[in-house]
Amino acid sequence: MDIFDKIDQLAGEIDAFVIDGAETMEQFRIKYLGSKSEIKDIFGEIKQVPNDQKKDFGLKVNALKTQAEEKFDAVKESISAQSAKVSYAGVDLTAPTESISLGGRHPISIVMNRITDIFSRIGFVVAEEREVEDDWHNFTAMNTPENHPARDMQDTFYIKDSTINLLRTHTSSVQSRVMTSTKPPIRIIAPGRVYRNETISARSHCQFHQVEGLYIDKKVSFADMKQTLLYFAREMYGAQTDIRLRPSFFPFTEPSAEMDVWLGTETESARRLTKGTGWLEVLGCGMVDPNVLQNCGIDPYEYSGYAFGIGIERSAMQMYNINDIRLIFENDVRFLKQFSSLI
Repeated sequence: MDIFDKIDQLAGEIDAFVIDGAETMEQFRIKYLGSKSEIKDIFGEIKQVPNDQKKDFGLKVNALKTQAEEKFDAVKESISAQSAKVSYAGVDLTAPTESISLGGRHPISIVMNRITDIFSRIGFVVAEEREVEDDWHNFTAMNTPENHPARDMQDTFYIKDSTINLLRTHTSSVQSRVMTSTKPPIRIIAPGRVYRNETISARSHCQFHQVEGLYIDKKVSFADMKQTLLYFAREMYGAQTDIRLRPSFFPFTEPSAEMDVWLGTETESARRLTKGTGWLEVLGCGMVDPNVLQNCGIDPYEYSGYAFGIGIERSAMQMYNINDIRLIFENDVRFLKQFSSLI
């Protein structure tokens, strides 16, 4: 049997193939149209066809493929049409439907989006990075070398059988990656989840969220940072909000400060949140330590900058009177439904 007889025989088989359902339709597709189909095998035999017959060979094989495709498409359309037919006998189409429960944003997402929006209005760009980080970007680049006492401030989750890879303890690792890959000026905020090996209680958790900010350029001053944070506080907590900066310590900033906002003592909620002082601590901040700039390849004699970090859970608990941080992570629908009407 020559190749042309073989094509004619295959055409007869295609025409006679009975497709009576989805299963036989798939068998037909594999046999005649799949990547290892009989038609594809015939195409491969063109090398054995004499040159003066190759044109006729190509026309017959293409016609064979078209025959298979048309039959497959026609049957597929017929089966789909039959599947779409639905019997409505005995169904009351006037009966009311079940109500669809609307979801809502998580309180963490609400607060994080709000903070991101505030800083984006003054030119800060969102930067995101990996949660499984290496020791250098998480600690060493941020002026916390091995055996530095500041490492004792953060109990770290290291990846099993590794002293190099870890779950990031702060989103400062995003700052170090941006600084090593981008030339100043740099103006970013880094929102994300972080991890620390802490005892879970009503006030602390082993996972939480931060939004950290970084601004590096020529002649950036502490006064620039204070004005930026005052703008944030008044956008976040109200136009008349006052702030105060208290000296503090962070290994990656010098000088460093904690920022408080004035909530007052007029209400029971404010007294409870501020422990009677009227001041609520909301973030840590400071001027980027020259060692950090140098570690990341930025000339500290030419550039300066400031950084800050905001705890999202603390802000969410304050804004929505949440008295237990564990509620945020338990995915209890009764708790989450309270935020379904919020943007």
